[in-house]
Amino acid sequence: MSRDQTPAIVDKEAAEPAAENGDNNQEQLERIASHVRAILVELGLDLTDHNLQETDMRVAKMYDEMFHGLKEGTEPQVTTFPNEEGYSHMVMERDIPFYSMCCHHLVPFYGRAHIAYIPADRIIGLSKFARILEFYAKRPQLQERLTEQVVGYLEENLHPLGAMVVIEARHLCVEMRGVKKPGALTVTSAIRGVFHQRPVREEFLDLLRRS
Repeated sequence: MSRDQTPAIVDKEAAEPAAENGDNNQEQLERIASHVRAILVELGLDLTDHNLQETDMRVAKMYDEMFHGLKEGTEPQVTTFPNEEGYSHMVMERDIPFYSMCCHHLVPFYGRAHIAYIPADRIIGLSKFARILEFYAKRPQLQERLTEQVVGYLEENLHPLGAMVVIEARHLCVEMRGVKKPGALTVTSAIRGVFHQRPVREEFLDLLRRS
């Protein structure tokens, strides 16, 4: 066998599991769509209406997208780097937008997160804050749990001197149903390490207040 043929054989073998996964995903989408269709029927909707004819599959695909964090393993794979510069001050990424789904009613909640840590021996790239947040947001979620999961990831993978996460979000389960209070904002925070010290925490909040 020539060297030129080898990549083609490897690619073919690698493609077979991917094709199998694609088939499994399509089967899952069809199962979800069947349940959505049953709900629509129970609500008395006319499924011959052209606006509803493909709603079941559209909803299935939306759930597949919104809950993709459930399929990517137990945690995001984020590379960390040695803190060769010996940086020992706060690193903060603020106003990171996110969307998630309330696990109580399966309606969206959305907002922004502010994430900070003080490095010890390891650091991460700034873009990875959003990746970590996205991973935990893309599943049926509680805002309180989401906040703890993000700060917990930083603590477990970076072993920083401290970390802090604040999330501000609007919940459609509050705005659309129940008490129906549009614009209500829920704020949660999670703190680790030196952020329990008041001066460090106030530095975080001061940076958060700056325009």
